[in-house]
Amino acid sequence: MKNLFFTLILLAPLFLAGQNTQSVRPLFEKKTLGEIRLTLPGKTWNASLDSMRLYGEGMLLGSVEIDGVAYDSIGVRFRGNNSYQLGSKRNPFHIKLNFTHPDQNHQGYKSLKLSSALRDPSLVREVLFHEIANEYMPSPQAGYIKLFVNNEYVGIFVNLENIGDQFLQNHFGSSDNALFKAGVAYPPSIEAENCKQNIFGSLEYEENVDCYLQNFEMKSEHGWLQLRELTRVLNRETGNIEQILDVDRALWMLALNNVMVNLNSYTGKPSVNYYLYQDDHGRFQPVHWDLNLSFGSFKNTGSGSDLDLRELQRLDPLLHADNPLKPLISGLLKDPLYRKIYLSHLRQINDDYFVNGDYETRAKELQAMIVVPFNDDPNKEYTLEDFQNSLKETIGRKSKIPGIAELMSKRTRFLKTHPELTALPSTVSDITVQGRGKYEKELVNSFNIVAKADRFPKKLVIYYRFSPNQSYQSAIMQEEASANLPSGVKMFGISIDAPGADAVLDYYILSENAGTVAFAPRDYMNKPYEVKLSDLNK
Repeated sequence: MKNLFFTLILLAPLFLAGQNTQSVRPLFEKKTLGEIRLTLPGKTWNASLDSMRLYGEGMLLGSVEIDGVAYDSIGVRFRGNNSYQLGSKRNPFHIKLNFTHPDQNHQGYKSLKLSSALRDPSLVREVLFHEIANEYMPSPQAGYIKLFVNNEYVGIFVNLENIGDQFLQNHFGSSDNALFKAGVAYPPSIEAENCKQNIFGSLEYEENVDCYLQNFEMKSEHGWLQLRELTRVLNRETGNIEQILDVDRALWMLALNNVMVNLNSYTGKPSVNYYLYQDDHGRFQPVHWDLNLSFGSFKNTGSGSDLDLRELQRLDPLLHADNPLKPLISGLLKDPLYRKIYLSHLRQINDDYFVNGDYETRAKELQAMIVVPFNDDPNKEYTLEDFQNSLKETIGRKSKIPGIAELMSKRTRFLKTHPELTALPSTVSDITVQGRGKYEKELVNSFNIVAKADRFPKKLVIYYRFSPNQSYQSAIMQEEASANLPSGVKMFGISIDAPGADAVLDYYILSENAGTVAFAPRDYMNKPYEVKLSDLNK
């Protein structure tokens, strides 16, 4: 009995290590490659997963080690629509850690999504897009992992952050509201009556709420009525759209799709591959998904045949602006201010990553990290030569997948000189917040903000909040008389009452002139200005 006691003591650390949700390597570490080792029943595990993918929604029971941390009784299935290939071992994977044990997770994540990067000989499209998108709006983390099944090396995969509880909590502070994915893997067996056909996730309005089941997958326990209300407001009461949609993030999503020619998305033919989450303020938040066909790998806009390389390079920045079948684009861009904001976002993305060539430098870094496991991949779709040439030249005689730099070098110049993107914005400067005077006894109880703008500003709008958990409110700043200002320069000011002595104000400013808009600070999405009332009263 004594020996058994000591044996259990020795085994306890090993058991605890297997249950630990933290490991030394962060799940989405970019500097190193992750490793996932699945154990599945039978030698023909891929045939079992094929059967489940084609005929049902079940999962294959197995176990997994993620960077050395073991979990048992997990569920595995093939996922993906166009990226799924019957008979291939190198399909997208869904690994459900809480398949049997509801609380089982790895670093907070209960599900893992692995992308096979189909039709991407470079293997960097998905990771590169998400890295760039994350600078402007919430977007999943993405890295690389080596996948083994029953000790057989299956290949190098893109490890995508699942749009689930962890992601939603991190970015929106909640995870129990309405969540939808545009596009349906398993359409309803019985179609609802009087539904529009082949509209996918275009967000056209349907009176019959059952029609939405043909075009969206609900990932929450409720929400169909909220989704229908979004489409109703978008199509019939666009002036009230900010009450139910985060318009700025929707415009960022559309701008990112356009710059990086992501046509397997809302911007292209099928209007799929994005999520909508309704936050605690009742506004739907868009999130990108399934980006392996970005950078021109998918070439159809929904009108005519596939675009050739030159047409992809010169894709209209206002694509679908007049298309009523794409109301998220046409409905929003009818508003003159939204149109200017969208074009400003598009110009900023182009300037931040493409004019300076940063995207190509980063793509080369990502490829250098994975070249060896790519070459060792027994199930890879492309040769090492294709992989190495995929940044500079078109790959595939039939598929004709553009080289990323081959596409973007000329697209960058096209956008830089496009008439819709060359207007010069009003630059905001000399922003000051008035504090208590040196000899004044009375405390300041409001934020009095003054700013200067050049190039004939029409107006300045301030967006502000008193907590990161709040939505931004907006107010128009008033023009103030000021002598000795150069031609075209104006001063603006506003007073915002503080809710309390410990108030902290986050804010950013939009300047608008006849041609375009600009934001101050430039990185307002992640780092707005911050001022504490207590500092003003020192």
